[in-house]
Amino acid sequence: MSIVKRNNLVFPSLMNEIFKPDWFGGMDVFSSGVPAVNIKDNEKEFELELAVPGRKKDDFNIEVDNDVLTISAETKHEDEVKEDNYTRREFGFTSFKRSFTLPDTVDVDKIGAKYEDGLLKFVLPKKEEALPKPKKLIELK
Repeated sequence: MSIVKRNNLVFPSLMNEIFKPDWFGGMDVFSSGVPAVNIKDNEKEFELELAVPGRKKDDFNIEVDNDVLTISAETKHEDEVKEDNYTRREFGFTSFKRSFTLPDTVDVDKIGAKYEDGLLKFVLPKKEEALPKPKKLIELK
């Protein structure tokens, strides 16, 4: 386990907190149509981005339950063309579900999300007590 030390406080690294073995499952998830994800650890928040082009924002179901963020989508399409002596009918179905165990430092009540240009973006603000504290200057007497 890698450890990050800030102002003499010890925090588990972001990757250890978010990429827990109970959901990540290794590289097999990338071959099954599950969207790729980027995770950024900023000073005040985490950013999570999923590449899911060709969808509408109404296609997504997003929920947080017991500090687990679950993102899923399901789309169906059906086309039918009738000509003089034939009918062509095509249909398709795609879905995915991805879950992320959130670290204790995330303020789940302030999570924000938007879908734009094929990217589903989340802002996961850190709790006030998890933010880095400014250095304290001590005056000499």
